[in-house]
Formats: sequence, C-alpha cells, structure tokens
Amino acid sequence: MTRNPTTDRILDVDGLGVTFTTDSGDVPAVRDVSLHVRPGETLALVGESGSGKSTVALAAMGLLPGNARARGRISVGGTEVVGAPEERLARLRGRTASMVFQEPATALDPLTRIGRQIAEVVRNHRPVSAREAAAEAVELLRRVGIPEPERRAAAFPFQLSGGQRQRVVIAMAIANSPDLLVADEPTTALDVTVQAEILDLLRELAADSGTGVLLVTHNMGVVADFADRVAVMLRGEIVETGPVEEVLLRPTHAYTRQLLAAVPRLAVTGTPSTPEAPPAPPESQQPVVRLRDVSVQFGRRGNAVRALDGVSLSVHAGETVGLVGESGSGKSTAARVALGLVRPDGGTVSLFGADLRTTRGRARRRLLSGVGVVLQDPVASLDARMSVAQCVAEPLLVHRRGMPAAERRERVAEALERVGLARELAARGPRELSGGQRQRVSLARALVLEPRLLVADEPTSALDVRVQQTVLDVIGELQRELGFACLFVSHDLAVVQQFAQRVVVLRAGRVVEQGPTGRTLLEPASEYTRRLIAAVPVPDPVVQRRRRADRLASTAVAAKGVVA
Repeated sequence: MTRNPTTDRILDVDGLGVTFTTDSGDVPAVRDVSLHVRPGETLALVGESGSGKSTVALAAMGLLPGNARARGRISVGGTEVVGAPEERLARLRGRTASMVFQEPATALDPLTRIGRQIAEVVRNHRPVSAREAAAEAVELLRRVGIPEPERRAAAFPFQLSGGQRQRVVIAMAIANSPDLLVADEPTTALDVTVQAEILDLLRELAADSGTGVLLVTHNMGVVADFADRVAVMLRGEIVETGPVEEVLLRPTHAYTRQLLAAVPRLAVTGTPSTPEAPPAPPESQQPVVRLRDVSVQFGRRGNAVRALDGVSLSVHAGETVGLVGESGSGKSTAARVALGLVRPDGGTVSLFGADLRTTRGRARRRLLSGVGVVLQDPVASLDARMSVAQCVAEPLLVHRRGMPAAERRERVAEALERVGLARELAARGPRELSGGQRQRVSLARALVLEPRLLVADEPTSALDVRVQQTVLDVIGELQRELGFACLFVSHDLAVVQQFAQRVVVLRAGRVVEQGPTGRTLLEPASEYTRRLIAAVPVPDPVVQRRRRADRLASTAVAAKGVVA
C-alpha cells in the first residue's frame, strides 16, 4: 500500500556519539550528531573519507562493529536502535529499513546465486512462495538495469562486473519497499548512465512509497541530482546543514566551499585541462603493454558471455590511457587481460615486449614484478588478517626477497605518506579504516615497487573529492619521476579528462572510439560517447533538475514511439 508522507520523522538521530576501542586506545569517530529524515525526503550526508559518514549510517541500522560504543538516541520508524536487542533489530532491517552498502563484495554471498539471494530477502519479510520470490527477484534485477535478468539471476557474484554487483545490492535493498533506505555510496561503482537510471529509480521509490533516504556520498553531482537537504560532516561533527540549493550554491562554511572547489568538472566546450602528453616514442619502441584483436568469452554454450570482442589498445612509457564505458562494457576484463589474469580466447597480449600467453615461470614473475595494480574493490584485495603495513609490504616480500627488514619498513612508511596516510595507520587492520582509506592503502601497495606499469581499476571511485585530487597528483608526480605507463580504468569522465592523455571508449566488449582525450571528449565521433558525456552529473541542483526533466521527456517520447 502506498504511504502518504507526513511530517513524522522516519529517522531521528539526536546527540549521537560513537567511539571505537582500538589497541592504541579509544578513538572518537562521531560527536554529538543530530539529524532527521522525513518520509519521501532524501538527506545527503557528505564529507571527506574518515569524517564519520558511514559510521552514522551503520549506527542508524544498528550495525556498528563490536568494538564501537554508541550513545545518544536513534529512532527508525518509532523503534529505538541504540541498545536494542538483536532480535528487534533483525525485524527492523530489510522491511522497515534497508541499507545499500559501500562495497558489494562484502554484502553478497560469493557461493549463492544472485536470484536466490534476492529471493531470500523477499521471503524473510513476506509470506510468498519460493516461485513467487524467484520471479520477483528477476523483476527487481530488471528494475535496476541488469541486462538479461532471467539469465543473470542464475549467476554468482564473481560473474558480474563491479557495477552490476552494486545494482544487485540495490535490488535487495528495495525488495520490500522499506520506509527508510540508508544508502552508503550507492553509485560509487556505477557508470554515469546507469547512475542516472538508479537515481531515477530511487527517486521513484521515494515518491511512490514515501520512502525516506539517508544518502551517504562524496559525489556532489549525485547530491545535486538527488538530495533535498544536505548535512556536511568534518571530523565526526556536522558543520553545515540546509536545503541542497543553499548548501551547494551558497555554502557558508569554509570546509563546504573547499569540498565544492575540489570537485572535478568535465569540460564540454573550449580547451580542457588535460595532462601534457609525453614525447612521442620512436616507431621502433615497443609499447609497455599492447592488446591486439583480443577476444574473451566467459562460460560455455548457451550461458556464454563475450566480454571482449576484437579489442586493440596500447600504452607507452610515461603515458596514461583512460579506459571508459558503462558497467559491463569490458573495462575491468581488458585490464585483467593486460595483467595476465585472464587468458584471451583470441588475439595477442604483450607486456614489456614479451608475449604473455607464452611466458612462463621465473620469466613471467620477473615481468609481473614491474606491474603495480589497484583493484576496484579494496575489501576484496586487502587481506583482513593482515595489518596495513603487512598488506603494503607484501609485494616487497614476493619480489624483493633480499631487502632488509628495516629498509622494507621505511619503504612501506614512505608509500603510505605518498598517498596521504599517516605512518601511524600502518599498525591498524584494513577493517579499522574507512572505504577511502582502504583504497589509498591499495594504491600504496601498488606503488611500493616503483612499477613500470600501473593498472588502476577505478582507483579513485571510493575517494572523496579532495583526497581524490591528492591521489591523482601523487600518481602524476610519480609518473613524471619514474616514467611508468598507466592504464586507468574509470567511469568518471571528468577525472579521465583531467588525468589521461588518451582515452579508449568501450561498449559491450568492443572499442567504439579512441584518441587524444581532449578531442575525444570534446568532439566525440560516436553517439554512445556523446550519451556518456551528457549523463555526467554536476554539483548544481538547478542544472541537474533541467537535465532530469530533459531525460524524462526523452524517455516519454521514446515510449510513445514504441507504442505507436
């Protein structure tokens, strides 16, 4: 039944404080936070990595870890959360309140098929048959934009792209039309076109069912597109709050102004600020990595999926090539082929002039020691049993076995400082860090060997805008110093325009366009690239409203054409 929004608060937080107990003592993460969300309203909680945004979201769901102590009051749909028994919280979650987690790898069971996981959420809270729940799971996958939902429902999480896994998590969260949706970076792993579709879907849910949304994000374009009000957090405290237009267009706090000034903006006219290209290599010089007519197919027979189809690209020393496209376009697969992690069904792959398909044993290990990798999901790539120092030191232990322990510790500390992390964090575990901090640890590990090739798969997607700029500056400085090549996989076209000299646009496993970044993004030759550019959000609510109206009008026109 559709609810009529009232002035009642579906979420009411008053004087919330959260302290974590660590080996080095108590660490206050949230201080005296008060906020509320009404039915049908979206409150965006923004701030830098480590500001306490995700801690507030977890506290609202009663999901704080065991070493956290909460004080104050949290009410969700009239249920008190702080101090509530787990049985009461279990009834609350999934029906009254649902959560979209920042990292889908931790939210999905790797051994259970996607459709079954969604159906389980449905059946946990509603008296429906297994067949009805399975059919509803397929429909939810269709609603969040998963292609071929009947077939994808039978897939395991590892068989989907990062963006597709995030959409599955969103499907699970909205399965029971909750009163409150807590969304912790729900669009981080999504390309711009799917991001717009997901925001439209969540907006429709809020309008039709009166669902209130607490949106935790560092993406100011998403805030402008989706939020009604904004609360800005700094070091565990809210420093500014108000209607979205007031906060984004007329900010009063210096920190809010700094955040907005750091937002990368995609230039669509004039001369964009793209990095200077390295000197053109001699024709005889081999590229650092080259893919030529590469094809990759996953699965067999009727379940086969062609992830790459005749892809060719190259990256030279000192050059950054951006690889862009929608979720599922083959970006990450192409990166894994370049690393030798996926064996192509056709075509050739060369790394530092050697054929990866035929290189084996010690020769292959020597090749790979010149490669640094930043993967899309830091939770999956960092061992939770290790300390930060051990994670960063691991490549040195594998490829620099003779390095003295004292020198290794110093290299680790320097790598952490290069990516903007304090040396003191070396003793912590990955789970004690925020999502953005974990991604910086991944970057530190990739750079600790001073590689000849850096493959970065969405390296800044989990970072707030100020840290994102710092990390990009660090990579750029090290690239100028060391001359390494960089294959930069991203769905953020503004970042690619700022960071890459050339860009390759992928769609459904095929290259639709490639060339110098400035020309390709200012004068795209393909309609697909133009559509990607048009979907990039900007931190201006007025512009976003106009774009949304245009998007909905285009959808309505297309629908009329189909009916006709």
